[in-house]
Amino acid sequence: MNPGIGRHSHVFGQDRARPGERRTLIVIAITAAMMVIEVTAGIVYGSMALLADGLHMASHAVALSINAFAYVYARRRAHDEEFSFGTGKVNALGGFSGAILLALFAFMMAWESVTRLIFPVPIVFDRAILVAVVGLLVNGASRLILDHHDHDHDHSHGHGHGHRHDHNLRAAYLHVLADALTSLLAIFALLVAKYLGQLWMDPLMGIVGAVLVARWSVGLLRSTSEILLDRQGPRAARERIRESLEADGITRVTDLHLWSIGPGIYSLVITLATDQPRSTDDYRARIPDDLHIVHANIEVCAVGRHDPR
Repeated sequence: MNPGIGRHSHVFGQDRARPGERRTLIVIAITAAMMVIEVTAGIVYGSMALLADGLHMASHAVALSINAFAYVYARRRAHDEEFSFGTGKVNALGGFSGAILLALFAFMMAWESVTRLIFPVPIVFDRAILVAVVGLLVNGASRLILDHHDHDHDHSHGHGHGHRHDHNLRAAYLHVLADALTSLLAIFALLVAKYLGQLWMDPLMGIVGAVLVARWSVGLLRSTSEILLDRQGPRAARERIRESLEADGITRVTDLHLWSIGPGIYSLVITLATDQPRSTDDYRARIPDDLHIVHANIEVCAVGRHDPR
């Protein structure tokens, strides 16, 4: 039994600007402005601490720009029919790219910290603490901007797929959080080093920060790679689909594939066997709406009443 044949859209709301896009652009502007101030001050005042932190901010501005590009690309190419299920996975790709950069950032932090443990360098405490405090304030403001809860409602499907599904936004958020963590650990380490003379605390806190950032990176890499590799959707969702369709006692699910095609939305391919076949629309109506399945292909196989199950 074949569903009705007809053209339908595979945009799934990806042509709309997401709240994360606007937030990321604001944070890029703040980060870039702080970068220019720190690099300029570092050159004018001859402070390596200021210059290094400015270049560090520059690396995160680049990473955030990749996230912003992913948003714009997904939105502008949403109607491109070359994308089988729309451009929703560009979001996951942006998050995956951000996670790789986070991992690189963690490696650089660890490398620099170990180097300074072996070869200590003089620290201009007052100026370094001031830079760390300013950096913490800037990153704190950026974190609030990215974390601001703004529901992204997709009226064409009647669902709001909040930012908890937005891997691209999560990558940007983790970059800002990594910056804030670095500044916080630096303030603690510099105060201990200044007042207690424990200079080793500064590079040690750098290693601690690198480990935490690496853990965030691994988590984001895992979640985004699962989407990019079409891993099966949540087991609970698959069980609900199976139970809903087999509830009549005469239908059984013989094949089921559920996978993510965008932030909080899924595609479904399913094969059913029954001796009393109904229309695909009837079976489609049985699938719970709150699972956010925006594309479903249903195949119904008619079997004899005495066929073995």
